[in-house]
Amino acid sequence: MKNLYLGLLIMSASTIQSQKFPDLKAPVAEKKEHIRTIHGDKVNDPYYWMIDYFKKGKDSTKVVDYLKAENSYWEGMMKDTEPFREKLFQEMKARIKEKDESVPSFKNGYYYYTRTETGKQYFKYCRKKGNLNAPEEILLDIDQLAEGHPYYSAAGFSISTDNTKLIYGVDDVSRRQYKLFLKDLSTGKTTDLSIKNTEGEAVWANDNKTIYYTENNPVTLLSEKIKRHTLGTDPAKDVVVYEEKDKSNYIGVGKSKNEKFIMIYSAATTSSETRYLNADDPNGTFKIFQPRIKDVLYDVTPLEDKFLITTNKDALNFKVVETPLDKTGVENWKDFIPHRKEVLMQGISEFKNYLVFSERQNGLSQLVIYDRKTGKKEFLKFDEPTYTVSPAGNPEYNTDNFRFGYTSLITPSSQFEQDLKTGKRTLLKQQEVLGGYNKENYVTERLFATAKDGTKIPLSIVYKKGFKKDGNSPLLLYAYGSYGSSSNAAFSSPRLSLLDRGFVYVMAHIRGGQEMGRQWYEDGKMMKKKNTFTDFIDAGEYLVKEKYTSPKHMYAQGGSAGGLLMGAIANMSPNLWNGVIAHVPFVDVVNTMLDESIPLTTNEYDEWGNPNNKEAYFYMKSYSPYENVEKKNYPNLLVTTGLHDSQVQYFEPAKWVAKLRDMKTDKNVLFLKTDMAYGHGGASGRFDYLKDTSLVYAFMFKLEGINQ
Repeated sequence: MKNLYLGLLIMSASTIQSQKFPDLKAPVAEKKEHIRTIHGDKVNDPYYWMIDYFKKGKDSTKVVDYLKAENSYWEGMMKDTEPFREKLFQEMKARIKEKDESVPSFKNGYYYYTRTETGKQYFKYCRKKGNLNAPEEILLDIDQLAEGHPYYSAAGFSISTDNTKLIYGVDDVSRRQYKLFLKDLSTGKTTDLSIKNTEGEAVWANDNKTIYYTENNPVTLLSEKIKRHTLGTDPAKDVVVYEEKDKSNYIGVGKSKNEKFIMIYSAATTSSETRYLNADDPNGTFKIFQPRIKDVLYDVTPLEDKFLITTNKDALNFKVVETPLDKTGVENWKDFIPHRKEVLMQGISEFKNYLVFSERQNGLSQLVIYDRKTGKKEFLKFDEPTYTVSPAGNPEYNTDNFRFGYTSLITPSSQFEQDLKTGKRTLLKQQEVLGGYNKENYVTERLFATAKDGTKIPLSIVYKKGFKKDGNSPLLLYAYGSYGSSSNAAFSSPRLSLLDRGFVYVMAHIRGGQEMGRQWYEDGKMMKKKNTFTDFIDAGEYLVKEKYTSPKHMYAQGGSAGGLLMGAIANMSPNLWNGVIAHVPFVDVVNTMLDESIPLTTNEYDEWGNPNNKEAYFYMKSYSPYENVEKKNYPNLLVTTGLHDSQVQYFEPAKWVAKLRDMKTDKNVLFLKTDMAYGHGGASGRFDYLKDTSLVYAFMFKLEGINQ
């Protein structure tokens, strides 16, 4: 039997696929000529018409019909996996503690927390006054509010200074455009403020009747204005206190932890600017902290006696400077924590007597406690080879207790509290994994793959004990690699369903993130973007070389900008993967970046380049997945999207799949699954996402011949 099994493994891919999937006819998308001409370059885009639904609205049914046909196709091709998918769903759901409660956090006299109930998809937002034995007050019952909505997101819970009012945002479409609501906590009455197209968050001034919020453009979704609203007045008369003219900037508004200042932030990828106002003077004029400087980012942390600023001015990996409260210009900035070449300074958690710095060194996150009176520093230490640690739940300024979260690929999410005076550390809560999880049954490693240019790429690896490095094990390689967003090693209870069936899971910390410092990001963006893709391919080749897996058992996964990565590696190295899973993938880079009417396009110029510039155009055209589909063999592909996606529009993956169907020469499967009710983040309920996870797992398991 063993020899027969080995013989089956080396059969041709086309023969295996014909045995595993039914012989159903895939949808064929219509072609229409559409010529793009720029910089003397003429390109026919035969699937450009798929943008119609986005441009014209719901009267355009042709593209919706195509998406539904694709959904019917994958449903038919994967129909035999339905019982297994249901088994996987129930298996993953069974690990989740349905009746649960978050660690309460204390602010301004109240303990705030969320709790979930058995069988419910959402949660309740609650508080207790003074101590945890006080009566519970349910501020919002999201389970009740979400009834009747396929998608429901409540966000931005903001309590007034006098603790009597709550502002929150609601998105029930999944386009991340929130309407604001006010709840009077003394009467229980909820009022629709008739304020829409917001980020979902409001900030209270100290008078308990004035709020500030960020208004988005209803079409492009760009954050454009900060407005001031007084409760009881007509929102149409809200005052614009700041309007951003640079379409490449994101803006937002917040309140300092010490409750002294309202802060307006404006930032692009390479520069930023802050304005501030005394929170006791809501009708006052915001002052500019420091006018934006080209290629300089800065973030302001107010203390009672000075401002601290985290900045990359003359400091590639950022440093911390200080300045007086009344002299905030750059000429007054003095080093507080000088720049260090080997350490990335990421942020500050401020308290009356202490500071906690979030840093990253050698690819690992770290926390450093700083005593404001003595200047003494203390590094928090952890034992695992790869992990993630970060501040968590510290809204109170006047406390000596610091809370932080810790997790690894084998350690469930844990929240600790550290007494900053004594150093005593207390575990407040660890994610409970039902069903008897034992971390000792799993192994985590941290290795470095060598890229073709000699760069060392960190890899975080996990597998179940008993794994053999003989090249025969299935392996899932994941990465993101954009926007300076670091991929952190974290525990996932659904992932156990992969590991327990023999899969190895690997996270590649490729360039484009910030794991190894700011230069890591600089070397994976703009005109160096291809490093992101080649790093991932080099990581895959390293894993094959070290016999963690082989091309016939290796799978790649990424979403959004990580979906761009998936499209690029499928084009550049199609024979390295047995399957590729691309979630909401940004695969039509050139066309999207040329269209300023598409949400968020102009915000992205500093990440990808502006294709109106000839050099940038031809560079992004050379890697954009849609532009580079060729007549050749491709791996098995599962592509997901959402009809209401506001970040990567549905037509990008739809066009890409249509072109792949037309061009690819193999018999491997190609699926496009569209969520007709959701957007970029998928389902909103706490269990619904597991159905999508079970589909992804079943896709890989089917290709591996695993059916239970």
